[in-house]
Amino acid sequence: MSSLKNIAVLPGDGIGPEVITQTIKVLEAISERFGVEFNFKFGSIGRDAIQRFGNPLPKSTLNLCLKSDAVLLGAIGDSNDALNVDDTLRPETGMLRLRKELGLYVNKRPIKVYENLAGRSVIRPELLKNVDFVIYRELSSGIYYGEKINQGDFASDNCTYNRQEIERIAKLAFKEASNRKNKLTVVDKANVLETSRLWRTVVMQVAKSFPEVKVDFIFIDNAAVQIILDPARFDVVLCSNLFGDILSDEASVLVGSLGLLPSGSRGDKYSLYEPVHGSFPEAAGKDIANPIATILSAEMMLRDAGMAEEADTILRAVNFCMEKSILTEDLNPDISYSCSQMGDIIYTLILDGPEALKTKSLREANSTIV
Repeated sequence: MSSLKNIAVLPGDGIGPEVITQTIKVLEAISERFGVEFNFKFGSIGRDAIQRFGNPLPKSTLNLCLKSDAVLLGAIGDSNDALNVDDTLRPETGMLRLRKELGLYVNKRPIKVYENLAGRSVIRPELLKNVDFVIYRELSSGIYYGEKINQGDFASDNCTYNRQEIERIAKLAFKEASNRKNKLTVVDKANVLETSRLWRTVVMQVAKSFPEVKVDFIFIDNAAVQIILDPARFDVVLCSNLFGDILSDEASVLVGSLGLLPSGSRGDKYSLYEPVHGSFPEAAGKDIANPIATILSAEMMLRDAGMAEEADTILRAVNFCMEKSILTEDLNPDISYSCSQMGDIIYTLILDGPEALKTKSLREANSTIV
């Protein structure tokens, strides 16, 4: 029996509540089809929490997450908050604190190009053949967590890593590589950064325990170029916190939209699942957001909990939508489905299969998909 029952749900800001609503709808379909029980309990984080509680991570939200089997998050932040010096007024501070409190040190971000969507990317389709890799991003240290100074005309961000922080995520990345193509690419800037030199030293030591895995090192600037020019060369990519954040966002260009990229963050005890995209406040409340990244994050949550059949069911439903060009406007502005319609379609696919879309009116939609 799965240990996944109590799920802390943090809708967050911008389009977060909308994509979370559709994802819960999908999980309700899984619950109904497989007879599993999910208890959803909601908490506030980010800009929403600042407005309600004056704190981007209220104690009540943290306690909720600590008592749950997993955390499902929508999105955090608002571009208008970027220049706030006071951490209590910056939504992202709540996310960073939550990761630290939960001990989440690895963020896994799969990058897969759907065959029939290759033409929707700005990258030439021939460069996107067989693109299917995963980024392992260190999540609990590095420049995001180092000492910060802002004194008007002077500012600094201290980037620090220790051996144990690098070693624990490196082992996970090597294990992933050994279950895939036995290929691991480590992204760093070892020609100028001491932290990157430590990364190389530790990774090469860990590599001795995985002799079957071929390891190559690449500088971050070259990695950013190669992800565009030769993305099929990558299989498992290991990065520090900052580099992994940037590269995974860049990789959205390959798949056509950030709205397709899920992620899962794990530590020794807790786990959190969220889309890679931000809060996109300009689209909030318009029912145009792409919920697929959040739905696939829930798929990762189920799979990590040992619910492979349930996860496969979500994956098949999403794959069907991609194959049939059932897409939101970020991927197909000419013939697009709303955020809520996408949730309804996947809900129906999970419960009744593709044939039901021809005859069954969708929940909360005014039209029938044919």
